[in-house]
Amino acid sequence: MKFFPAQFIYFLRSRPSIRNLRILLQFLLALAIMVIVYSILFHYIMAWEGRDFSWVTGFYWTLTVMSTLGFGDITFHGDLGRIFSVFVLLSGVLFLLILLPFTFIQFFYAPWMEAQSAALAPRELPEETTGHVIMTSYGPVTSTLIKKLKQYHYSYVVLVPELQEALRLSDLDVKVVVGELDDPETYQKIRVETAAMVVTTRSDAVNTNVVSTVRGISEIVPVIATARDPASIDILTLAGSTHVLRLDEMMGQSLARRTTGSDAMAHMIGRFDSLLIAEANVTGTPLIDKTLKESRLREQTGVTILGAWERGQFQTAEPEMQITPNTVLVLAGSRKELRKYDELFCIYHMIKEPVIIIGGGRVGRATVRALQKRGVEYRIIEQLPERIADDGKYILGSAADLEVLEKAGIMKSPTAIITTHDDDTNIYLVIYCRRLRPDIQIISRATLERNVATLHRAGADFVMSYASMGANTIFNLLDRSDILMVAEGLDVFKVKLPTSLAGKTLADSGIRQKTGCNVVAIVGEKRMQFNLDPHLPLQEKSDIILIGSVKAENRFLELYGNHS
Repeated sequence: MKFFPAQFIYFLRSRPSIRNLRILLQFLLALAIMVIVYSILFHYIMAWEGRDFSWVTGFYWTLTVMSTLGFGDITFHGDLGRIFSVFVLLSGVLFLLILLPFTFIQFFYAPWMEAQSAALAPRELPEETTGHVIMTSYGPVTSTLIKKLKQYHYSYVVLVPELQEALRLSDLDVKVVVGELDDPETYQKIRVETAAMVVTTRSDAVNTNVVSTVRGISEIVPVIATARDPASIDILTLAGSTHVLRLDEMMGQSLARRTTGSDAMAHMIGRFDSLLIAEANVTGTPLIDKTLKESRLREQTGVTILGAWERGQFQTAEPEMQITPNTVLVLAGSRKELRKYDELFCIYHMIKEPVIIIGGGRVGRATVRALQKRGVEYRIIEQLPERIADDGKYILGSAADLEVLEKAGIMKSPTAIITTHDDDTNIYLVIYCRRLRPDIQIISRATLERNVATLHRAGADFVMSYASMGANTIFNLLDRSDILMVAEGLDVFKVKLPTSLAGKTLADSGIRQKTGCNVVAIVGEKRMQFNLDPHLPLQEKSDIILIGSVKAENRFLELYGNHS
């Protein structure tokens, strides 16, 4: 019912619908005249037979005969009346049972259903639409992106060529517009000139067409395109893409970065103005078994320890937090400070046995390239012979086969990286590898965001969601300066200093205890402070940069107010 006004307005605005409605009304008028004439003739013929009935009775008789109900309570006695009854019956069959349903469906029901579909899947946006994100497909990445856009109150629309697909997505509460992807008029109707961003995640060829079409209308709107083939990067850039993302390559690099002991250097995962966010493995370093306080990293390097990943769970930094072989530190600081960290720990490189990579597809090969750059040995298990490269690093077979896993070195390898695109297979392999080697590090890819928790329960130490990684990357490219998503469920965000905290010190503010967020930096009028003294008062009219989970961020905003 909530769509009725939109459907009705669309119906009345359509000229064909008004014409059809006029035809339907003319037919109904002709039918009404026919019923009136038959009712009058009924009275004359009954009078000729010497009987008298009311006008209501005549109308009643006409309708029962025309509709073929024929109750038989009122009948003619003579041949003339019977002939008239047959004529009324046949005309009723023709008009009421054949022409009326056809006319109603053709000139009212079908246009009404079209209006209903158009209301659910329109072909244009209102003229005042601005600041919206346009997407050209609905999949794992864009569905996750939509959730993030809704969370931060960005409007969006998904452009869909097929009406039935648009109606299906509309039933899922996805805002859609119907239109051809290669038609400039389509993008004019969805107000691409005033959009915040266009995101196209289809095939490389379709993406190139979309980018070229959009650029024919607007030279300034940011266009983000995904690419599968490395050669497509240059083509999409020449077509006018603002950013070209190879999500498979990015996923492989993320999986490789999480490999325990590949190196102990800080690897940047995000940037917030001049503030760099990085991750660093600690396996094989002297940091193991120390607390953060005992590590003295801040005094030695100047970096701020924001927290740590421990088997897929992020923990905010506490002085007494214990560093274990599975710890991955999350660091923040300037480029100079991170360089100092690397100078201390670049000598630690402890992997000797090869890392096992299960799956030799695009993500698996990207993981290999990232490990090769760090000098890490690897073995790839792959089922498809056409993907096997002749370099002695591949093992042909199924990872569900114990002999294949043993041949790859599962009993000695420090890490197994599972890269297949099928989440059911990944869950199975995580459980299998965990049963074979309780002490092995298991890193897995998840195609769908909803399977991340299941993979953790299955025994994965780290899970990288393909959907979340892609959505976070695209979201971070929006023209914003107050939010940076650095990892699964972990945000860096900037807010104006709440008035209730002005003049207080960080130690007295209780931000960490009350919200679970850590203060990363303070932005004053002239510069950004990274290495914060917890006993210095917070200056009014400054901004603070914080890091925390989505829940912690929401607690902060509930307690102190919204983003600036």
